[in-house]
Amino acid sequence: MSLQVEKLEKNMAKLTVEVPAEKFVEAIGHAYKKNKSRFNVPGFRKGKVPQAMIEKMYGAEVFYEDAANEVIGQTYGDAAKESGLDIVSRPEVSLVQIEKGKNFIYTAEVAVKPEVTLGQYKGVEVEKASAEVTDEDVEKEIKKVQEQNSRLVTVDDRAIQDGDQVVIDFDGYVDGKKFDGGQSEDYPLVIGSHTFIDTFEDQLIGKNVGEECEVNVSFPAEYHAADLAGKPAVFKVKIKEIKFKELPELNDEFAGEVSEFETMDEYKADIRKKLTETKEKQAATENENRVVEAVVKNASMEIPEPMIDSQLDNMVSEYARNMQSHGVSLDQYMQYTGMTVEKLKEQMHPQAVKRIETRLVLEAVVKAENIQVSDEKVDEEIGKMAEAYKMEPEKLKGYMGEAEIANMKEDLAVQEAVDFLVAEAKLS
Repeated sequence: MSLQVEKLEKNMAKLTVEVPAEKFVEAIGHAYKKNKSRFNVPGFRKGKVPQAMIEKMYGAEVFYEDAANEVIGQTYGDAAKESGLDIVSRPEVSLVQIEKGKNFIYTAEVAVKPEVTLGQYKGVEVEKASAEVTDEDVEKEIKKVQEQNSRLVTVDDRAIQDGDQVVIDFDGYVDGKKFDGGQSEDYPLVIGSHTFIDTFEDQLIGKNVGEECEVNVSFPAEYHAADLAGKPAVFKVKIKEIKFKELPELNDEFAGEVSEFETMDEYKADIRKKLTETKEKQAATENENRVVEAVVKNASMEIPEPMIDSQLDNMVSEYARNMQSHGVSLDQYMQYTGMTVEKLKEQMHPQAVKRIETRLVLEAVVKAENIQVSDEKVDEEIGKMAEAYKMEPEKLKGYMGEAEIANMKEDLAVQEAVDFLVAEAKLS
């Protein structure tokens, strides 16, 4: 194999790879063995047709595609390594010469990690994030606990009010006909939750248990079901039950029931302490983000578009895994929302660029400050991971290859770069 490397504009490069003719012929032989059972030729049993006969009947090119894929798969990795380039995208492969008896030649156009020119990165000035906990914050937290400890009380001596939880039967009609998904029995609905479309919930206010009524609404123009979008609808509704949320009184007894403390004052003090710890962590993270954003803003680089494309592919895969963890496939989500992968990528594009810029700048800081991560630091990190996975550290380390260890070192060095920048920054 021989290799030529050509630097292109905008941090792109082209690798021209030439593979000896016999290597391509060998790959054609493998393609023949893989596919020979697909060919039916009179006079030969299936899978027993000679290679030369197939090539004569279907053309010499019949096995080229599979052979080319094999050769490229076998040689691209070595070519990329030999090039010495820091490649950050999938290769865009083009065939230059593909003919039996001749050297196989292809090109691979790739994006190369761009050089970063750091601007000011030490002593950047940013506004310090607040970690203050107000009385309102404490009260809001207590309100949450109060809501969690509320109980539903059934009422039959008054009409529906905003905030009530009702149980209803309903049938929906569009153009005088029932539509799919427009019927339900014993449906629980919180008035004011805006679970239903338009003014559906508002029109139930004032109705009593046992009462039947008609609710007139219109589906939104952008409704996910195209046959209902923008259309008026009538729902025949029966009120079966009304409940209201009864909140416990906020006193020492309440504090004793929901906490380890005997008085509300002690309980509030504990909430304030916990909120302070949480806010201080959030503020520290926000300070990191603000400092890093300022350093990135001061730097300059030219990101090749294929690098962004690769990042977007990773983000879509990450998004799909997250959806799947909630029991919804990406295809189902797309179908329900009318979203497409292209639209999703368009929305993610700014975040993809930001992720790339941030990582490149932090790696440049690591280089500029000669930040080194010791083996002891790596072992410490593996120890934390092992504890989380409930494994022995040495056993976990044994599962990790050199590449994983190297990636971990890079990630730890980047985090040390963040710590360095924050320590050097002027927070006011």
